[in-house]
Amino acid sequence: QVQLVESGGGLVQAGGSLRLSCAASGGTFRQFAMGWFRQVPGKERDLVARISWSGGSTYYADSVKGRFTISRDNAKNTVSLQMNSLKPEDTAVYYCAADWRATRYWGQGTQVTVSS
Repeated sequence: QVQLVESGGGLVQAGGSLRLSCAASGGTFRQFAMGWFRQVPGKERDLVARISWSGGSTYYADSVKGRFTISRDNAKNTVSLQMNSLKPEDTAVYYCAADWRATRYWGQGTQVTVSS
């Protein structure tokens, strides 16, 4: 069983930065494709960024390109999301996800609030 624990959310002013981290346990982390999603009340959970098992391939939603950076440390079983130039519309609950052996695992989520 894979467990994911996010940290690093909080309240920040527009233009500021936050760094989210996700620690994984169980399974074989270096085989996971990892992603960050976000969700606001009443809307679907959307993919923000994704990184391949090796870190060699990344994907970003258009809304965060150039502002967010996803990275991973396979030695520490962690994935991070560096968020810069934050905007009020980035306010959401952010979830870490791991794809492994045809199963997607989710963290519990961490709230990010960007004030204008």
